[in-house]
Amino acid sequence: MKLTVRVWRQAGPAAAGRLVAYPVDGISPDMSFLEMLDVLNQRLIEAGDEPVAFDHDCREGICGSCGVVIDGRAHGPERTTSCQLHMRSFADGDVIDVEPWRAQGFPIIKDLVVDRSALDRIVQAGGYVSAPTGSAPDAHATPVPKPDADLAFDNATCIGCGACVAACPNGSATLFTAAKVTHLSLLPQGGPERAGRVLDMVDAMDAEGFGGCTNTGECVASCPKGIPFTSIATLNREYLAATRAGRR
Repeated sequence: MKLTVRVWRQAGPAAAGRLVAYPVDGISPDMSFLEMLDVLNQRLIEAGDEPVAFDHDCREGICGSCGVVIDGRAHGPERTTSCQLHMRSFADGDVIDVEPWRAQGFPIIKDLVVDRSALDRIVQAGGYVSAPTGSAPDAHATPVPKPDADLAFDNATCIGCGACVAACPNGSATLFTAAKVTHLSLLPQGGPERAGRVLDMVDAMDAEGFGGCTNTGECVASCPKGIPFTSIATLNREYLAATRAGRR
């Protein structure tokens, strides 16, 4: 395959950025998108040019590090992570635009790399269980209804990639926060800190400068792990109940 890749190049947070076009040929349809970027970077290095900075780690769709906007869509044309997107999703001769996540809460560091530590701070505000629970209980000692267990697991699969934020026209982190709140609110261990958790996490989300949710659904359509839209309703319900109870 022979492609033209237009990549966002930005030397640093305060520098001006722009799309730069690079021809890339000899690309196998079986390569992942990140492998294609590796080929591009190798050729840039050989030519004495600065390689494109982009985030990656496991390259197995697990860590959530590899997020980029491809042709205007978070993670690209398939509902998967960028590292699991293969070049067979494109046609020979295509022009592909590659940009970083765009959100106030995700400042650009360099090229395609953004600072997503805001998501870590939202979790640090309450996305955990700290109440003493004693030693590990025997299996099935604390029964959890299967629908609750299944839904908790579905929300626990969130990898914090930030695609929901990048896809949202408001730059909202509501789906991410909702996944963390819903996961723990459905389990007995999350009960003691339930009210304070949702209040603190929503406060932290707002403090990071993320936009508000207007239920457009782009977050769900772009989520590689399929976090359900109903989680946002759960977040709103938990927040309202905690606010009315005056709990912290």
